[in-house]
Amino acid sequence: MNKFFKLIFVLCAFCGITQAQPARPKLVVGLVVDQMRWDYLYRYQDRYCEGGFKRLLNEGFSYENCRIPYIPSVTAIGHTSIYTGSVPSLHGIAGNNFMKDGKKTYCTEDNSVKPVGSNGKAGLESPRNMWCTTIGDELRIATNDRSKVIGVAIKDRAAILPAGHHANGAYWYDPEVGKFITSSFYMDKLPAWVSNFNRQNLPKKYLSEKWNTLYPIDTYKQSTADDTNYEREVKPGVKPVLPLDLPALYKKYGYDILRSTPFGNSYTLEMAKAAIAGENLGGGNETDFLAVSCSCTDVIGHQVGPNAVEIEDTYIRLDKDFADFFNYLDQKVGKGNYTVFLSADHGGMNNAQFLLDRRIPAGDWNTKTAQKDLNEMLKAKYPSAGNLVTWVSNYQVFFDTQKIDSLSLDYNAIKQEVVNRLKKDKRVQYACDMEKASIESIPEEIKYRIINGYNRERSGGVQVILKPAYYSNGMKGTTHGAWNGYDTHIPLVFMGWGIQHGASTKPCYMTDIAPTVCALLHIQAPNGCIGTPIF
Repeated sequence: MNKFFKLIFVLCAFCGITQAQPARPKLVVGLVVDQMRWDYLYRYQDRYCEGGFKRLLNEGFSYENCRIPYIPSVTAIGHTSIYTGSVPSLHGIAGNNFMKDGKKTYCTEDNSVKPVGSNGKAGLESPRNMWCTTIGDELRIATNDRSKVIGVAIKDRAAILPAGHHANGAYWYDPEVGKFITSSFYMDKLPAWVSNFNRQNLPKKYLSEKWNTLYPIDTYKQSTADDTNYEREVKPGVKPVLPLDLPALYKKYGYDILRSTPFGNSYTLEMAKAAIAGENLGGGNETDFLAVSCSCTDVIGHQVGPNAVEIEDTYIRLDKDFADFFNYLDQKVGKGNYTVFLSADHGGMNNAQFLLDRRIPAGDWNTKTAQKDLNEMLKAKYPSAGNLVTWVSNYQVFFDTQKIDSLSLDYNAIKQEVVNRLKKDKRVQYACDMEKASIESIPEEIKYRIINGYNRERSGGVQVILKPAYYSNGMKGTTHGAWNGYDTHIPLVFMGWGIQHGASTKPCYMTDIAPTVCALLHIQAPNGCIGTPIF
C-alpha cells in the first residue's frame, strides 16, 4: 500500500511540474515594417520570392482586416501600442513628439542617461516616457528574468519602446558614427558581440555602390515612372531617382544616407542575426523575445510616396532579406521552434498631387499657417494675451495653458473659439474639444480613435480631422497620421510555433497583438493592455 501511495505522489508531482512548465516556443520575433500598408503584402507578389512575404502567407495565419484604433497614427505610438496592447490615453506615448510638463518632448528622450557606444545626443534615450509594460517586460517577469529580451532598429524609438523597461538591451543606429549604440539605461558598455558587429563597418559597404533597381526599371509595372512632381529630395538638390549615387552621397553626408536606402533594412536584419547569435536567443530553456523594426521603408516612403519605383524596389529587396532571415531562424533556432509576427506601425497616403492628377480630391493643410491664423483670431478677442496657441502637431492644437491660467481666461471658451474657426476651413471635416469628443456629432469610427489617442497630460486641446486625402505634408512625398484606411489598415501575419495556416477578414486591432502573443506564451498581458487575444 505504501508503494501505491508513493506512486500516486510521484505521478501528482510529475503532473504539477508539467503544468508549471507550459509549452512555449524557444523564440518569439516581432517584425514591424515602418509605413507598410496592408496592400503591400499583395501588390508586388509577382516579384516576391517563395521564402519571404509569400512564406508568411503560405505557412502562417493572416489577419486581413487589422486596424489601428487611435489617432494620430505615427511611428512611436504604433510601436508602443503593438507591444503594450494599449493606446496613447493609457501608455503615455502621445506622438513622436508631444507636450510633457509644458515642453515639447521627443518620445524617448532622457537626459538622465548617457550614450553607450557613441558620444553624441543619439544615445540620450530610454523608455521612461512610456507608462505601461510590454510583452517583453511581462515575459521577463513571468520567467523570473531568465528570458532574454532585445530590441533592434535603425530608429531609436523603434528599438526602445518595443523592448520595454526591463529589456536586456535595445540597440539603434547612430548616423554620426555609423554604428549601433545604446544608452546607460540598459548597460554601461556595449556587449562584445555588438562591438564585433560594429567593427565590420557594414554601412560603408552598403554605401560603396549605387542603388540601382534589382530588375530592369521599365519592368516595374506597379509604380509610376520617376516623377519629381510627386517626390521629395533625398538631400538638397538630390532627386530621389534611381540609380542613386550612394558613394557620392556618403562622401558628402556620411552614414546618415543609409537610412534613405533599402540597405538600412538589410543592415538591421544582419544586426538581428548578430543579436540571436550573441545572446543565444532561442538557445536556452526559456522563451526569448526579439523585437525588430525595419525603419527605412518609412524614410523612403516619406520621400517618394507609395507609387514610386523606389518603394517597389525597396519591398522586393526587403522580401529577399526576410527570406534570408527566416532561413537563418530555421538553421539557428530550428523550424517549428520559433514564432514570428509581422505588422506595421502605420501606413501611408498616396501623394496629394498624384491623386489630383487623377481627378481625386486631395490637398495640403499647413500647420504653421493654421497656428498663425488661430493666434491672430484669438488676439482679436484677447488682445493682451499674446499667442495662446503654442503648437499645431499630430493634427492637434496645443495651447499655452499656463498663460491661460495665469490670466484667468476661460480655457473651454478658447478651445471652442478655435473649434469654430477650424470648422470654417474647407479642408477640415471635423474639429472638436478633445475632452468632449464623446458627445460630438462625429462617426464612431473616428470618435473612438480620438478618445483612445487623447492623453490629458500630453495631447493638444483640440483635435483636427481633415477631409480624406488632405494632410499636413506639403505636396511632395507623403506622410501619415490620420484615421483613414490608408494610414490605419496594417498587415498582421503570424507564422511558426503554435500557428495554424489560414486567413481571416474578421476585424481586429493593433492592440490585439500583445494579448495574443501573451496568450500563446501563457503569461500575463501588459498592464495597460485593452486588446483581446484573436486566435
